[in-house]
Amino acid sequence: MSIKKYFVALTLVIFSTFAYAEKKIMLFGGSNHDVYLGCFNCSDIASDSIHNEIGKYGSDISATSIFNNISQYGSDISQYSPCNNIASKPPILVDEDGRFYGYLTLNDINPKAITDPNTLAWLKYKVCKQ
Repeated sequence: MSIKKYFVALTLVIFSTFAYAEKKIMLFGGSNHDVYLGCFNCSDIASDSIHNEIGKYGSDISATSIFNNISQYGSDISQYSPCNNIASKPPILVDEDGRFYGYLTLNDINPKAITDPNTLAWLKYKVCKQ
């Protein structure tokens, strides 16, 4: 393969990698959904990942973690928690462009709730520990 063909192929691979890179999906809570609760689809070693058990957003003792069952964002009685099945203001998932994916909640009567069965199972058994 000539250098020119190799360079073109390499450029296409790099471009396609960036063009199809997954957007960061973020979790926001609070009454106006202005409290950052972490990155939903980031690696478990990312500092802002909700899957990082020693991080601010994945710890079960952090005030800004949905894994903390005594915080307003993880309690089964808080209106801001995904674990409250009658929550009126559960967290939302949005990407870095502001696209709304839905409410992360066990409240199945919320018309804009996330309905993906895998996400709901993870929420119910891993996060909310029901």
